[in-house]
Formats: sequence, structure tokens, C-alpha cells
Amino acid sequence: MSIAVLTLATLCFLFATLLVVAHRFLHVDEDPRIEAVQEMLPGTNCGACGFPGCLGLAQAVVEGGALPGKCTVMNEDERDMVAEYLGVDAGAEEKVVARLACAGGSNTARNRAQYEGLPSCRAAELVSGGGKACFWGCLGLSDCEVVCDFDAIYMDEHGLPVVLEDACTACGDCVDACPKDLFSLHPVSHRLWVACKNLAQGEPVIEDCEVGCDACGRCAADAPGIISMINNLPVVDYDRNHNIRAAIDRCPTGAIVWFDEKLGPQPGRAARRVVRQGERRAVNT
Repeated sequence: MSIAVLTLATLCFLFATLLVVAHRFLHVDEDPRIEAVQEMLPGTNCGACGFPGCLGLAQAVVEGGALPGKCTVMNEDERDMVAEYLGVDAGAEEKVVARLACAGGSNTARNRAQYEGLPSCRAAELVSGGGKACFWGCLGLSDCEVVCDFDAIYMDEHGLPVVLEDACTACGDCVDACPKDLFSLHPVSHRLWVACKNLAQGEPVIEDCEVGCDACGRCAADAPGIISMINNLPVVDYDRNHNIRAAIDRCPTGAIVWFDEKLGPQPGRAARRVVRQGERRAVNT
């Protein structure tokens, strides 16, 4: 018994000695500026900068692998403070925000069935795609709002998510949460936006959703080369000069919009005005 105890104690002593020696010769001192910069960063750990949290960005900024402007959550004064502390250029990154490819709230889009169950889009989607007549439309059960840690999404009076650009950090949680894949991340300069993902065409689309895209192709005709019709849906080529509001003017449903900095998504002049405030009745299938 005593031999076993002695042997175990000897082994513990040897391993402890090895750890002390390894720590002495392999230890790398961390640059104290990393902690200082991390404290200046917003601490949201949203990942929008492309690094694993604010610590990852702080390390990159101190080591010269990124500029303070990589953080789009900080305002200009906060970025300048980090830049002044390190003696580097602040740099700049265009703010990225989440965009929703649906405008069909309860006042414009029909339901084909009344869903009753867990108040979750993902749960409803498992039941034959949810209760909405438009298979591609937002289910309105606020999964995106729930997962947003920055209060950048709220549900409007018609059960449709609204993204607050100033609060959005482009963390991507809403993108992952939406079972209909309606959210995507875009620079704020992407003002021309297709607020629909319906792949059907013609009158049946409008019967299900007043603001759905019916694949008329007017937007593509008015912005050739910038907008193409693919699978009955307009697709904007953001690599080209897409700062053209004429693309929305003749859209009869308002499915393609212009994101105004203050007013939000604005339909074109030809779009039918939506006046209904109540819920559209379900249709029998």
C-alpha cells in the first residue's frame, strides 16, 4: 500500500515539474493592448466582422490583420478612439444588415389553414409548410425576433418582421432561424430589393398574396442587365450599378421596392395601394 502511494506521489511530482518547465519555456506573453482594445469594442460578439467575437477582432487589430473599421457595430467616434490608441488608420467597412424577402403580412397574404401548435415558424413549417397560401411566404410566428439579441427585429401589426437597420449587426441569427430562408445579409447600399421569393407566376400569385411577384418582367425590362428573371423571380445583379429606382416604378404589386434610409421599403408608383388593415380570410384547398 505504501509503495503504491509513494509511486503515485512521485509521478505527480514529475508531472508537476514538467508542467512548470513547459510553462516557463513555452509561455507566450499576450500583448496587453489586446485586452485594452477588446474593452473598447462593443462586446456584442456578433461575428459580423468575420472574426470569432470581439476578442478575435481585438487580436487582429493589434497584430495588424484588420482595422478598427471592420467593426460595423461601433460608431465613427468609437472606431476613431481605437485607431488613435493603436496609432493606426480607422478604416471603414460598409454596414451590412439583414433583409427580408417577403412583404406578405396578414393583411395582404391569405392563409389556407389555421395553424394551431407551438408558436414557432419552424414548428409550423413542419406541418405541410405552414398555414400560408403562399408556400414561400413568411409564417409570422417571430422566430427571427426571438433569436435576435440586439432588438433589431420586431413584428409589425400584420405579423411581418421589420429589421431596424441602425440596430442590426448582421450576426446572421435570423438567417439561420428562418425555415423559409427569407433573410439574407446585404450591404445597406443594396437599396433595390425584391421583397418576394414566390416562384409561381400570374394571377394565382395575386390571389394568394396581393404584394407577391407575378413574374410580369416589367422591372427586368426597365433595368436591363441589372435585373434578370430567373425561375419567375427578379434577380438583381449587385455587381453592376444598381442605383436605379426606375426598376420599381412599373411593378404592379410592389414586390420590388426601394429601401429608403428613413422610410424603409417603398413601392413604385404603379403599385396598387394596400388599404386593408384586417386579416385576409383563409381559403379552402
